[in-house]
Amino acid sequence: MAKVSAVAPERISLRTWIGVLASMLGAFMAVLDIQITNASLQDIQASLGATLEEGSWISTAYLVAEIVVIPLTGWLSRVFSLRLYLLVNTGLFIFFSICCAWAWDLNSMIVFRALQGFTGGVLIPSSLTVVLTTLPPAKQSIGLAAFAITAVFAPSIGPTLGGWLTENYSWEYSFYINIFPGILMLAGVWYGIKQIPPQIQLLKQGDWWGIISMAIGLGSLQVVLEEGSRKDWFGSALIVRLSIIAAIFLILFFVIELTRKQPFINLRLLRYRNFGLASIVNVSLGIGLYGSIYILPLYLAQIQKYNALQIGEVLIWAGIPQLFIIPFIPKLMQRIDVRFMVALGVTLFAVSAFMNAGMTNQTGLDQLRWSQLVRAMGQPLIMVPLTSIATAGLNPKDAGSASGLFNMMRNLGGSLGIAVLATLLTNREQFHSNRLGDAVSLYNPETQQRIDQMTQYFISRGADLTTAQNQAIASITNVVRREAFVMAFNDCFYFIGLALLLSGVAVLFIKKVKATGATAAH
Repeated sequence: MAKVSAVAPERISLRTWIGVLASMLGAFMAVLDIQITNASLQDIQASLGATLEEGSWISTAYLVAEIVVIPLTGWLSRVFSLRLYLLVNTGLFIFFSICCAWAWDLNSMIVFRALQGFTGGVLIPSSLTVVLTTLPPAKQSIGLAAFAITAVFAPSIGPTLGGWLTENYSWEYSFYINIFPGILMLAGVWYGIKQIPPQIQLLKQGDWWGIISMAIGLGSLQVVLEEGSRKDWFGSALIVRLSIIAAIFLILFFVIELTRKQPFINLRLLRYRNFGLASIVNVSLGIGLYGSIYILPLYLAQIQKYNALQIGEVLIWAGIPQLFIIPFIPKLMQRIDVRFMVALGVTLFAVSAFMNAGMTNQTGLDQLRWSQLVRAMGQPLIMVPLTSIATAGLNPKDAGSASGLFNMMRNLGGSLGIAVLATLLTNREQFHSNRLGDAVSLYNPETQQRIDQMTQYFISRGADLTTAQNQAIASITNVVRREAFVMAFNDCFYFIGLALLLSGVAVLFIKKVKATGATAAH
């Protein structure tokens, strides 16, 4: 890649910083909305009269629309100009957030959530594009630190905020919360980002076959990943059909984008050493980031019987500390090799996962606080330096494609991680349940003695002999199932830790770059 000249002035106007921070606020809202509704999903389902399986589409619709629009954002922001594109989509994001709160049935909620995801997905890569195109290389690490807050802090705070709003107000406020920051963002983008003339003529020469194949392929893949575990994977005709569609159209998408002279997204960036390797680590970061936020609340709800607010109190220990760590990252990047920082961050994140892999049925907030703090130290060390590595030496014209690809990789990693973890949890629970069931046999003298003790206990509580025996056996069955689930949760954290460590191997092959971003070609 061509060398990027660092001739821009060091002093940045307040107006420019307002534009950058406003774009970050949009990315924060969009990422937050992935997680914030999860805490209130049961309340939403009950209000709309939806079953658990039907209600899963409330989250899936948002994620499918978001993953489709993220790669499109770079091209569309050139067509309509970044400022106008952000203003329109921010306004629509606020409008569709209000529509979600006013949804009258499940179908209307799914439609509004999809439209909310389609507009919110624009806000995530656009914030990174703003950093790469408006800040000089020497100041980009500060912008990347702000971007990291949206990427790693928002998922950590989402369930906490959603739980608090649902407990104290109602689930509708998980959507109303977007209104005020959305208005602030509109004002900040309008004032702080310069208007560049739109290039509407690009629509005529648009890469429409590439866009269509990408939308169908990525959309189908996202549904497969989100719904596969709930529908028994390839035991479902829907999942089989969508998997075939995803494979065909994604192959077609890659062929079109790699052979077309003017593709809407530059997939050739993945051939460059640092961008390609950083993308691998970014997929793993998505697995760890979204996988942890999926599996830990599940454990706390299922084993500890925590409500949404209590779950949020655990997750907040991985969120709040990052606000104090991230501001120091740009200075550290000037003094320490960014590759070492990524390696250390990946290691700390993996260690936090392994700390959670030793849980028992007694593990709660007091025990999990320490692993959450270790995770809070690791995540910022990955996100900011990794983005710097991926974007160092990029031509300005590739900023949109790089931002779209990089964010898409993390989101796909998250979807892939959740899909694998959901399946792993089910399979390992069955495995451990069978193993424990063999050990806790009715023919085992110790088991029989325990049943007799519990039978006497239930008789003392007023039950007849037959009822007391059935209650004793049911109690032991529940204990076996509980312990099987705890062991399965531990296995899931082992998977997250190993996935992170394996991705760390890619760091060994990354070329050294300067934190300023003014580096030579890859």
